[in-house]
Amino acid sequence: MSKKTLTSEITKKNLIAWDEAAPIHARHNMTWLLEAVKAPDFTCLDATEMGVLTELDVVGKNVAQMCCNNGRELISVKNMGAARCVGFDGAQGFVDQARALAEAAGQDTEFVCCDAYDIPAQYQGQFDLVTITIGVLGWMPDLNAFFAETAKLLKPGGAIFIYEHHPIVVMVEPGAADAPIKWELSYFRTDPYVDSSGLDYYGGETYEATPNASFSHKMSDIIMAGVRAGMAVEQFEELPNHISHMWWNVEASGIGLPMSYILVLRG
Repeated sequence: MSKKTLTSEITKKNLIAWDEAAPIHARHNMTWLLEAVKAPDFTCLDATEMGVLTELDVVGKNVAQMCCNNGRELISVKNMGAARCVGFDGAQGFVDQARALAEAAGQDTEFVCCDAYDIPAQYQGQFDLVTITIGVLGWMPDLNAFFAETAKLLKPGGAIFIYEHHPIVVMVEPGAADAPIKWELSYFRTDPYVDSSGLDYYGGETYEATPNASFSHKMSDIIMAGVRAGMAVEQFEELPNHISHMWWNVEASGIGLPMSYILVLRG
């Protein structure tokens, strides 16, 4: 089986699993989000993300988001003054939620359901900035192909902005703030982490889910995949900020692991 075929098979199962999670996530947050997004200054972005977007001068820029989930982050970017905004996600359930939120916000933000490895050609070369945020890269079996596809979206001189959890924290078994630190995975692990207990990271509900495969990519793998896609590193910063819905134990422990990072790649 070729690498491309294997990537496609993994991605298809992962997207089924995310579609299964969509109505569960909606039960947790859609009611209040449908009201919250009506505010013209609505944002779900933290100060770090807003600061980088301000430095990148997002006002008036065309912005795309890879694996945008329910679109709340892209709606927030639009509220910062971005021009055309398009979000891509492979789970139809989350794209439907994103469209509902954009309608409630009175925005013309566009959301497209497609595989991250197969973005429609009509969107290539259309964007000044592409954003990738928490919980995306770990679902990508082939980083080189993912970054190559993402880079196609950019206009000449455009940038990719990544704000993700740091791969080092994946080594630790996640838990509540009072849970002990247990080293679970090798930083150099290449085998997928397969799970079928569900993807409800809001309420922690477990259910019989389609088996899904996530991956632990080294920081060097991530940076070099961007470089191989023809991008140059413009900014890289490791941060103590806890931006996930997991690893409360790492945050509370005070052991000093980097919990997130900023990476800006420029074409």
